[in-house]
Amino acid sequence: MKQDFTSVKNIYIICGKTDMRKGIDGLATLIQDSFELDPYSDSIFLFSGWSKDRYKCLYFDGDGFAMLYKRLDNGKLQWPRDENEVRNLSQQELRWLLEGLSLQQPKAIAKSAKGVF
Repeated sequence: MKQDFTSVKNIYIICGKTDMRKGIDGLATLIQDSFELDPYSDSIFLFSGWSKDRYKCLYFDGDGFAMLYKRLDNGKLQWPRDENEVRNLSQQELRWLLEGLSLQQPKAIAKSAKGVF
């Protein structure tokens, strides 16, 4: 099953450490109870544990939940450490994270606010 997730409305990263023994029901309960988000929404939820070399992705596709579990062979993710925080990521920030980069890239050109001429 290969899906294109570029049109997903929200990408949420659950910061800090998550118990990676949790399955779909445990992660969906965590999303609802701890972060007051809807696991059935058009959203991807990302989780990582202690070692930062693996992550889980939870997504509801309309008729059921899909969970992706990935373990990296080389390297670690730069997962945010803020416990009990959830962040909404852009597609670019997701790409940076999954490539092993930090979510905040100091050399990236930041989006600017609308100016007055």
